[in-house]
Amino acid sequence: MTERRRLRVFGIVQGVGFRPFVYRRAISLGIAGSVGNDSTGVFAEVEGDPDALDALTALLSAEAPPLAQVDRVESERIPVTGASGFTIVESSQGAGDRTLVPPDVATCDECLADVADPADRRYRYPFTNCTNCGPRFTIIRDLPYDRPATTMATFEMCGSCAAEYGDPADRRYHAQPVACPGCGPQLAFERAGGRIAGTDAVIGAVHQALSDGLVVAVKGLGGYHLACDASNDDAIALLRARKGRAAKPFAVMIADVAAAATVADIGAAERAALDGPARPIVLLRRRGGEHLVSPLVAPGNPLLGVMLPYTPLHHLLFTPVPGAEVAPPRALVFTSGNRSNEPICFDDDDARARLADLADVFCTHDRPIEVPCDDSVVRVVDGELQPLRRSRGYAPVPVALPAAVAPVVAVGGELKNTCCVASGRHAWVGQHIGDMENLETLTAFGASVAAFCRMYGVDPAGYAADLHPAYLTRRWAIDAAAAGRTEVIDVQHHHAHVAAVMAEHGVDRSVLGFAFDGTGYGHAADGTTQIWGGEVLVADYDRFERVAHLRPLPLPGGDEGVRNPCRIAVAWLAALGLALDPSVPAVAACDDLERTLVVRQIERDIGCVPTTSMGRLFDVASSLLGVRHRIDYEAQAAIELEAAAESGNPGVVEWTFGLDAADDDTIVVDPAPVIRGLVAGLRSGHRVADLALAFHVAVADVIAVLAERLADGRPVALTGGVFQNALLTRLARERLTGYEVLTHRVVPANDGGLALGQAMIAGRRLVAAGEE
Repeated sequence: MTERRRLRVFGIVQGVGFRPFVYRRAISLGIAGSVGNDSTGVFAEVEGDPDALDALTALLSAEAPPLAQVDRVESERIPVTGASGFTIVESSQGAGDRTLVPPDVATCDECLADVADPADRRYRYPFTNCTNCGPRFTIIRDLPYDRPATTMATFEMCGSCAAEYGDPADRRYHAQPVACPGCGPQLAFERAGGRIAGTDAVIGAVHQALSDGLVVAVKGLGGYHLACDASNDDAIALLRARKGRAAKPFAVMIADVAAAATVADIGAAERAALDGPARPIVLLRRRGGEHLVSPLVAPGNPLLGVMLPYTPLHHLLFTPVPGAEVAPPRALVFTSGNRSNEPICFDDDDARARLADLADVFCTHDRPIEVPCDDSVVRVVDGELQPLRRSRGYAPVPVALPAAVAPVVAVGGELKNTCCVASGRHAWVGQHIGDMENLETLTAFGASVAAFCRMYGVDPAGYAADLHPAYLTRRWAIDAAAAGRTEVIDVQHHHAHVAAVMAEHGVDRSVLGFAFDGTGYGHAADGTTQIWGGEVLVADYDRFERVAHLRPLPLPGGDEGVRNPCRIAVAWLAALGLALDPSVPAVAACDDLERTLVVRQIERDIGCVPTTSMGRLFDVASSLLGVRHRIDYEAQAAIELEAAAESGNPGVVEWTFGLDAADDDTIVVDPAPVIRGLVAGLRSGHRVADLALAFHVAVADVIAVLAERLADGRPVALTGGVFQNALLTRLARERLTGYEVLTHRVVPANDGGLALGQAMIAGRRLVAAGEE
């Protein structure tokens, strides 16, 4: 018997070697036919013995290439043609949903061996790649994913590369970025008054510049980095001064895991992340190693952001140039190539203009970047990997949704912004854009939305936006909806947080959500505006009920208050009727005029907005204990409070939050007993570390108490930026034994995951409206 079937494979199946995989399996099974790409995925027509066809169909999922992600395989019988042989056919357009785009992938070991082999024609070639590694998302202009639809289109393959590209038995078969020194992209070194070409000359010049303490702008996969020797205090101080970045930690790139282990503790989960195909920045606990990484890289921070090289160029930066006298660096500061609060530079002319005052020299190349994509950042929290910034290596892998949604664009929040384009059962969360504080970032945001809509053929029926009237993203959504004659769907900030963690876990029923963060637009029961951030919600995708929240306390001076936790601490002490004793570190940190102004604001209710923010409570605790009074970057006070608590002894002191009933029957979580306990603990001479740990324990305890009262069999979701705190998350999970606990593993707990929740809520709302 002979049968012929038409197979369609959906998922991440382009740019991952899927067609040659099908080709080889079909040949081995004696199957005739063809395989190809179209804009929806991979298609094949196969003819042969039915058992062999069954075996091939099963192998498409069971033995797919390592970078593939097969969502489903469809099969239908079609008339037999008597075909012989098996071929790979030209790509075509297809009707239906667009296929999924793979992320950029770190260079594989085989390609690194080619780069290191003097006998290989790609010896020391910085753009070596194959079907299993290299750029994908950042070079794609359109689908299907073929060379003419990428930024490699202008590089005509030489005969040798073309032979590899056309040989199904070669690992570079249909590797779209395939190239070699004779036909591919080239490096260049630029400095005032001169330009150097040639790989070894360029790398040698970079080594010399780094040795001289200069800052080098390095063009990578998704944009430029600013690099300097990580052991050179003067170079790091110079970079900080130029970027206006007084204390915020820099990431470092280190040659390999063994070297990284000399400066930080690396567990099994951290090692897997460091050395995996995504190659994110991994936050690790420091363990000395000042000879390799200066304390100025992350001043006062116990964590160090470490990444390993993920392109051949990066590996060459750590490799001696044959015959050269200058040794390569052992570790590099490797931070995003941008001015503070601006998006990463990726266009060459733009980089030369915007980075001219930041970098002394440029290491660049002539392969264009189509889609900018900053580095991802992850941390191991309670034994599992949690994304803090989801970008290169992860975007644009979609999130499978638990229910179908209408085509929608979600614009996210104002900080750590990402967009989300969703349709049907897929949500594509975009790469990290940054804080929406200027026109450049807003422009980058708009370009990201347009690229995702074009790439996946999504014509939005609406735009989901946060309720905050001053968010630039909301204003953008209003303009986009008007231009497209669609609507803006309002989504409350903390409802979106809860929906995001539900969506990534595939949960489609109500949960008890703890949404703890710094700032979110909300309203009190009387309709007055509040800054929410300590919220407990019973929520599904269609609605939410606020069942508990932190007691509202005054936030003096808005953003200026946030930058000065000691002012908030003084304000809360005054609001709670506690003495402003100068022996309390937070009180002493404010000068007489500052204290007087803050107290006057509280007494007269001038320039204060009520806040229920748990993030602000962590800031207050940090200042009360003398850990951090004024911050140079977001969450600095809370980060240092967590670090202090790590060395605390449990059970030295214990406090309990008050629980009161509000007029609207919600539970009000009163921090006054804990704040009093912190002050009393200091006066009693307890160690700051013990008090910091007791504070974390008190927060975890109240989570458990509220879950016992309110969960009613529902899963418990922990979301919002406060749950980036690994200690708090671990303590909370320990106390939630017996509950299904949802924490973030796909999108960040911070506002970087907000757009996913917005898309799920708004997309469902549009579906319901269409059914009415």
